[in-house]
Amino acid sequence: MSEQQSRRDTEQHGGHGNTGRAEQEQDAEAARRRRRAQFLRERAEARALRERVQPRRAKVARLRRAMRMRTFRW
Repeated sequence: MSEQQSRRDTEQHGGHGNTGRAEQEQDAEAARRRRRAQFLRERAEARALRERVQPRRAKVARLRRAMRMRTFRW
């Protein structure tokens, strides 16, 4: 793209050259949030499956986690 073309595009879109960059950053942030939400859903699903498959081990892990939280100091 030539310098004149990019200058024309900038002038047509309000004179701010950074608006495209801000939109890209927002899109990237939204995509990151979607990927993170999907990851957290899948992780919760895997935990639930593991608890159903190994209930005794899951119960012990739950009790250990509860004990750790009770003894944790802020």
